[in-house]
Amino acid sequence: MPGEGPLSGAKQQPTSAITAAEKTRLLDVARAALNRAYAPYSKFRVGCAVLTEGGGVYTGCNVENASYGLTICAERAAICAAVAAEGERMKLAAVAVLNSAGTACAPCGACRQVIFEFGARARVMYQGQDGVEETSASQLLPSGFTLS
Repeated sequence: MPGEGPLSGAKQQPTSAITAAEKTRLLDVARAALNRAYAPYSKFRVGCAVLTEGGGVYTGCNVENASYGLTICAERAAICAAVAAEGERMKLAAVAVLNSAGTACAPCGACRQVIFEFGARARVMYQGQDGVEETSASQLLPSGFTLS
């Protein structure tokens, strides 16, 4: 429910509404994407699916590198795919992130900022302690950085 979640005391914006069918589809697509991850070092596979306000669904998976700092997170890979397909005005409606270990794993700080940039109101679904948790990007990153 909008306004609830693990960071409910944070400054809030209404969360984008998505249907139950869209939620299920995004989680299924994210689960499929994690199987394509390139994670030879950590063995921690992550998959992400994003839904844009225009209705497009794009996926990403983590891509590790022997130089660890060059690793790409699944969330940023999916968002880059969406921008490549829809252009710079693309806006996120929802993001779903799952991992192969089934352990709690919210988006990292860098991914939170990128999600915020493309959809502060986007619904973000991720593996929590007791299953999938949902919140808005602005709740995950209160006071996100902007240039405006």
